[in-house]
Amino acid sequence: MDESKGRVLWVDDEIDLLRSHVAFLRERGYHVETVTNGEDAVALVRENLYDLVFLDEMMPGMGGLKTLAGIKDLQPAVPVVMITKNEEESLMEEAIGGKISDYLTKPVNPSQVLMACKKFLEGRKIAGAALSKDYIKEFNEIALALNAGPDYKEWTDIYTRLVGWGLEFDRHPELGLKQTLSDQLRECNLAFGKFIERNYRDWVEQSSGRPPLSLEIVDRYVLPELQTGRSVVFFVIDCMRLDQWLVFEELLQEYFTIAREYYYSILPTATPYSRNAIFSGSYPCDVELRHPDLWDKNEDDESSRNRYERQFLEKLLERRKVTLKPEPKYIKILDPEFGRSIESTISSYTQSRLTSIVVNFVDMLAHGRSDSSLLKEIAPDESAYRSLTRSWFLHSSLFGMLKTLSRHKNVTVILTTDHGSIRSLRGSKVLGDREASTNLRYKYGRNLKCDDKAAIFVKNPQDFKLPNRGVAVNYIIAKEDFYFVYPTDYHKYLNQYRDSFQHGGVSMEEMILPVIRMEPRG
Repeated sequence: MDESKGRVLWVDDEIDLLRSHVAFLRERGYHVETVTNGEDAVALVRENLYDLVFLDEMMPGMGGLKTLAGIKDLQPAVPVVMITKNEEESLMEEAIGGKISDYLTKPVNPSQVLMACKKFLEGRKIAGAALSKDYIKEFNEIALALNAGPDYKEWTDIYTRLVGWGLEFDRHPELGLKQTLSDQLRECNLAFGKFIERNYRDWVEQSSGRPPLSLEIVDRYVLPELQTGRSVVFFVIDCMRLDQWLVFEELLQEYFTIAREYYYSILPTATPYSRNAIFSGSYPCDVELRHPDLWDKNEDDESSRNRYERQFLEKLLERRKVTLKPEPKYIKILDPEFGRSIESTISSYTQSRLTSIVVNFVDMLAHGRSDSSLLKEIAPDESAYRSLTRSWFLHSSLFGMLKTLSRHKNVTVILTTDHGSIRSLRGSKVLGDREASTNLRYKYGRNLKCDDKAAIFVKNPQDFKLPNRGVAVNYIIAKEDFYFVYPTDYHKYLNQYRDSFQHGGVSMEEMILPVIRMEPRG
């Protein structure tokens, strides 16, 4: 007899009337044992491991619910299907509270019982086989799409499909397809880097035929909501990838009606450039004209370069002739304690027409993983990194704020990020003078040189609408999963930063980003 399909215990005081059902399951490869009372069932569960239990609700002596409790005390994870003649709601609630996995109503037929066995004993195997088949088909479709030369909309579709498969494989690690997906992501990022290199210069010179960019977020997604008369809370979560958002979205579905669109970050995909562009509605070269001190030579402190976000937004609203009473609020959350204080008072901000909240924790998580061997061990790859981010979000002040806002029917939440991050696995040697910047995914300085395949060279900063920073200064922006290392102590820093999540460069993970509109559920 093939016992590989699972071991089943069937508990029913009228088991003799169910012999045909038991034989039916045995013919299909299930190992089925039977008992007629709760006491014997608990005794067997104490001595043996079972994969599934069918349990009659009405039995003399130890009843079904009491037997259920005894079984769960011994084997908490075993799925139990309750079989009952009684369809009263109170019984169903009592059974569900007792951790049943499903219930069937008497008289049961063989197909119902078989379906329960397949669901609990073969469900993952069947779903996994279907998933593998679907991915092979999708793999080939994406390969064909790459050969056809995707436009920016098609690149967004390719990336969202790949991210979706990553989340599916998180749920089915036994399929062993994560490496195949990782290889396909790398192949796609190779082609994506070439696509950006060919098109980005044109994008920054035109306003049509290109994706929405960072500087258009407020105009496209925030200002139209202000026209409705509702209060708008605008969240910018620093360094949040699409896959991380989708993990958050699963937890938020019960609180909000959620609509998702996408935009492309400007280059470099780093906070001083992309987030300033969001709040100012301007390219970095225009920000430089208004705030030349923002781009002081050798200034690599990202937080100091974002000290004008409130003023940028105020000036943008002035240019758009938008007057709000009371005045817009701006909050930047850099530590958990301050986050908790805002969580406790977030309801008061719904009285304002516009509140902007910058949340830095995801970026801090990425940097923390780079610096901590413990965090790197906890999150060794993208899948584990998503899991770590989910755990943070579940207990974060951000989740608390959003749950509170979901109780205010007059509020619309617009949520986005300034850039994503990529797991950087390949170092590339860079030559430059001692004044060059220290960033790992982009650099600026005089006469910078590195391997052509690793970077986009920006000889004239104006071509990318970037700050000039002085005569003969050029930029290099990393492609794919490369990161830059100077020759001094090359091997030390090569090893130190390998396998860290970084941003600033050209990859789907860093550039293709979600913009979310959320309304509280009715």
